Amino acid sequence: MSQINSFDKLRVDGEQSRTINLQPLKGFRDFLPKDAISRNWLKQKLSAIFEAWGYDPIETPTLESLDLFKGLIGEDEKLFYSFKDRGDRNVVLRYDQTVPACRVVALHQNDLAFPFRRYQIQPNFRAENPQKGRYREFWQVDADIWGVKDPLADAEVIALSLDTYRQLGFKKVNARINNRSLLRDFPYEVLSCVDKLGKIGKDSVLEQIQKKGFSKSEAAAFLERVQNLKKDSILEAIFSVLSVYGFDKDWFIFDPTIVRSFAYSDGPIWEIEIPGYEGGSVLGGERYDNLVYKISGKEIVGTGFGLGFDRTLEACEQFGLVPNVKTTTKVLVTVFSKELLPKSIEAAQRLREGGVNVELFPDPAVKLDKQLKYADKRGVLFAVIIGSEEVQRGSVTLKNLATKQQKIVPLEDLSKSLLVE
Repeated sequence: MSQINSFDKLRVDGEQSRTINLQPLKGFRDFLPKDAISRNWLKQKLSAIFEAWGYDPIETPTLESLDLFKGLIGEDEKLFYSFKDRGDRNVVLRYDQTVPACRVVALHQNDLAFPFRRYQIQPNFRAENPQKGRYREFWQVDADIWGVKDPLADAEVIALSLDTYRQLGFKKVNARINNRSLLRDFPYEVLSCVDKLGKIGKDSVLEQIQKKGFSKSEAAAFLERVQNLKKDSILEAIFSVLSVYGFDKDWFIFDPTIVRSFAYSDGPIWEIEIPGYEGGSVLGGERYDNLVYKISGKEIVGTGFGLGFDRTLEACEQFGLVPNVKTTTKVLVTVFSKELLPKSIEAAQRLREGGVNVELFPDPAVKLDKQLKYADKRGVLFAVIIGSEEVQRGSVTLKNLATKQQKIVPLEDLSKSLLVE
């Protein structure tokens, strides 16, 4: 059968159907097994790191009321995927995870123990201009603490964000830290421009501020004032705690030009970059003491971060930190003949019960050499062969598909033998 092209005419019950574009929508992606395995590897690593720090997982719906997000995001509300549903309600696909999580905290306040630590790994949706490391559907990874006003909570989530990259294997990251309280006297329109300083440069920032209605001299004065800000006592306390956690001082710096464009940021804010990775910042965080109040009227303070899953995975791949795994299957149990199929099924079941990932070749009519070639192409490490001689001896032939070496193993010892390979 010839390969199907993007606009091939598909046939249903022998009749020609309509022409369908088989490519995903712009900004959306398919993931074949190798990529999906890498993504699962990162997700499992992140979950383990967060849980080691005492954070529990939560999940929120993909679809929320538009009212929940409206007025909280800032100028990027133009990126909402919003529409009317069949109940004529204004709804939006999950834009970020902090706002829905604050809704959960307010709704279930009496069911939660405070301080409440949560992490969340789910897809978000933004009508971005797709580019490298930026998509319209993407996984976001959040970790937050609610119910603590003390800067120790901010220091903890910043420490967790640094430790995350340290445990992933990065030798150095740069956390740029600021406090939005230092910026309270600046117009938000100015801050949203200053936040882009590292991406577009000084001249472009000044130009954008002027487009917001300020004069050239006002724009220059705003930028100079921001760049000359000094750390306050809250940031001094956070930096002291980060040193106690054992992070080198060159892992975190004060940067007054870090603004974070979310309108709900109102305390310590930070971003993390990885030296040598050109995809931009991989993590951003902020305190948002008024966010729960804005959506519910309940005064519950919070602080936390959002980690860019795709950018972090891309950086892990760039620095060789992702295991090179094509499949999670460790063993292919071959089928020598239809008559010996029950013995192959028995071997596969024994392996699964012994904790080994295994698949059984599903077609007894296919010759053994083709079964082995299939396993090799899939990236399976071992093959189990059970012919009539092996059945008579109560054993199997275990073949290493990388080295091509093989040995005879008693059937009852098969799982144990594979677990030490």
